[in-house]
Amino acid sequence: MRRLLSALLLLAAGALPASAQDAPDPSTFRDLDVFELEWAGDPQISPNGSQVAYVRNFMDIMTDRQRSNIWIVNADGTGHRPITTGTANDSSPRWSPDGKRLAYASSSDGSRQIYLRWMDTGQTAILTHLTNSPGGMTWPPDGKRIVFSMLVDGKKQPYGKMPPKPDGASWAEPPRVITDMSYRADGQGFLPEGNSHIFVVSADGGTARQITDGPYDDRGKLSWMPDGSAILFSANRSEDADYEPVNTEIYSVLVDSGEITQLTDRYGPDSEPTVSPDGRLIAYTGYDDTGISYENSELYVMDADGGNPRFISGGFDFSIGNLNWMANGQGLLFQYTNEGKTTLASISLSGDVTDVTDRLGGLSLGRPYSAGQYSTNGNGAYAFAYGTPSSPSDVGVGRTDGGEPRKLTALNEDLFGHKTLGRVEEFWWESSYDNWPVEGWIMYPPNFDANKKYPLILEIHGGPYLSYGPEFAAELQLYAAAGYVVLYANPRGSTSYGEEFAQYIHQNYPSQDYDDLMSGVDALLQRGFIDEDNLFVTGGSGGGVLSAWIVGKTDRFRAAVVAKPVINWISFSLTSDGAPVYYKYWLPGVPWENLDAYWALSPLSLVGNVTTPTMLLTGESDMRTPISETEQFYQALKIRKIDTAMARIPNAYHGITARPSNLVAKVNYILAWFEKYRTGKE
Repeated sequence: MRRLLSALLLLAAGALPASAQDAPDPSTFRDLDVFELEWAGDPQISPNGSQVAYVRNFMDIMTDRQRSNIWIVNADGTGHRPITTGTANDSSPRWSPDGKRLAYASSSDGSRQIYLRWMDTGQTAILTHLTNSPGGMTWPPDGKRIVFSMLVDGKKQPYGKMPPKPDGASWAEPPRVITDMSYRADGQGFLPEGNSHIFVVSADGGTARQITDGPYDDRGKLSWMPDGSAILFSANRSEDADYEPVNTEIYSVLVDSGEITQLTDRYGPDSEPTVSPDGRLIAYTGYDDTGISYENSELYVMDADGGNPRFISGGFDFSIGNLNWMANGQGLLFQYTNEGKTTLASISLSGDVTDVTDRLGGLSLGRPYSAGQYSTNGNGAYAFAYGTPSSPSDVGVGRTDGGEPRKLTALNEDLFGHKTLGRVEEFWWESSYDNWPVEGWIMYPPNFDANKKYPLILEIHGGPYLSYGPEFAAELQLYAAAGYVVLYANPRGSTSYGEEFAQYIHQNYPSQDYDDLMSGVDALLQRGFIDEDNLFVTGGSGGGVLSAWIVGKTDRFRAAVVAKPVINWISFSLTSDGAPVYYKYWLPGVPWENLDAYWALSPLSLVGNVTTPTMLLTGESDMRTPISETEQFYQALKIRKIDTAMARIPNAYHGITARPSNLVAKVNYILAWFEKYRTGKE
């Protein structure tokens, strides 16, 4: 085992081109280039449409962390300049209604606080002195206050009492006693004691005032009534909230008195309350919960008092999100994902949908997940995160009344201007199971030659209720630069192809998504440029489930890397941070009453078939797919004397690549494993 890991470390020391012995080609994307990437997020267009404030994200190679500053650019592309600088994290820029001030959150003074900048003079003031981080900042129409949500600490009584320790004694920390159903979350660790509540603070500064309380979490999108008297929010305030985690309602709270009124009442999530400009209507998203593991988020509108709710988006077979009213109150803007492309669209109150642009994206740095962000001034101007397959997101602007959107920034031109990236091509095929059309994308190595034969990496997305799209992906570009063709796809279960396509894997995962992926490999082989003797497979999270399933179903791949997988649904359902959800929606009930069903869907049930050399790769602090899942598969493969290795990423949660060096390590270890088993290398 030590010899194997030593070999992997040597191979992983640098980016691997077509031959592991070659030096990295400086004209292609290399592993150290990951630290040079920048991307635009949270673009906020000014009320008059003349400027966009946005979050400029970058990597700090010395601390191995992602950082962010706030920048501004004029809508014609001029005047691109910073609002903040340094290695603190600045985020959430929000224009005042008159456009004269910009609120934002920053950790520049050590703790995360709300700051205010006067745009005419550049003067900046700290507005708050909070004990915890603010979120969901929103201005009212009069611009006099800012509302936000924040955790309110709450300590429980000690479960037991210790005797006094002698002066100067050093004792162990006391036991951590847990009584909550949800007590930890991936990326956070053990959840702090307390609940999130809503606060308001004067735009002139002063003490923030708490306006909701109780053993509930009041957070998410906050929406002011036009007269500033009340704030709308979504929360699960039921006594059974821990056991009904998605059953949220819309509430209104009076700012002066704190009086709360419940506006919706159905079994299922109601969220994103958004008040019309005249205050007469409230738009919101949600669905009737029928126990299905995936359902589209629909659009509803009700009167301001909660009466007369009506379903607006009937017949639209995609999930709706990020609502914003148009100034005339006759419709809304929203975003959705269609065939992997995140799209900005408008919808009338009669349900007529018109696409505006499908260029939202570029927010998922490592792998090509569909994602998007936009803002609007309500009068036809919008700003958005502009993504392409060849670059992370830039700032884009456009108008809903027509014309092509324009890209205002080129944040990575200095890096990519002299490099050749892998080209991305859309690719469709029919599943061998039932001829259902499946979409994927091919990423070609730089300087691809169709007369040559290339090794193939099948890269599988997580979720599974997510989608890949034609987006920039640093991990896949590094695979392509190493000489591999990469196939990535949206098998059934993926979103953005309608509810039926996604719901096929309800309590049936994995299943025919396997056939969809194998059919894609077969279809690509027919192109003639893939070396059939050098097929490789990898994927993370949901893709780790499928990767482990694949090596139990076929021996066609020379090697596999199974990243942060679920191996055993029985153990996973009781150890994941999502335990209240998975047994109830993804699986047919509690495991002790459904052992056969759980086992039939577990990749561990197929381990006796595995002959493929398989590496496992997981963060040691993963709370979504705990490393105990990885350990089970590793030990089972070792017992069977299958070539295997376990790469444990120290101090990493499920989002392994949150630190840029971990992204590099992940890719280089995967390539090292594949190179070890690749044949016919020059």
